[in-house]
Amino acid sequence: MPLRFISRLLIALALAGLASFSLPAAAQPLAHPVATLAGLDKITGRITRFDVYIDETVLFGALEITPRACYNRPATDTVQRTSVFVEVDQRSLDGSTERIFTGWMFADSPALSAVDHPVYDVWLIGCKTSTSVPPPDQR
Repeated sequence: MPLRFISRLLIALALAGLASFSLPAAAQPLAHPVATLAGLDKITGRITRFDVYIDETVLFGALEITPRACYNRPATDTVQRTSVFVEVDQRSLDGSTERIFTGWMFADSPALSAVDHPVYDVWLIGCKTSTSVPPPDQR
C-alpha cells in the first residue's frame, strides 16, 4: 500500500511540475503597412529599390509584385526577423499574367525564398511604418 501511495504522489508531483513549466514567451511580430523591396534587372545590371504598400501591386519590368503582409520581429529574436508574404506575376506581351511566385521572403536570407526568373531578381529589404510614396488612394 505505501508503494502505491508513493508512486501516485510522484506522478502528481511530476504533473504539477509539468503544469508549472512554461516556455519563454516568443516576441510577437509587428505588422507594417509598407514593404521595401529591391529588384535586379539582370540584362542591364540595374538594381532598383522601391516601397510598396501592403495589397498594392507594382510593376517591376514584366513582374507584377503584390506584398500581402510584412512583419518585423525584435532584434533579440533568433528567427528570421523581417519577412514578407508576396505574390509575383509575370505579365506577357499580350497582357495576360502568370503567377510565378507565392510565398514568404526573408530579409536575413534573401536566397532562401527567391523569385526564380531568368531576367529579374526580387528580394526583401525591410518593412516600414511609413514612406515618402503616397498611399494608392491619394494618387
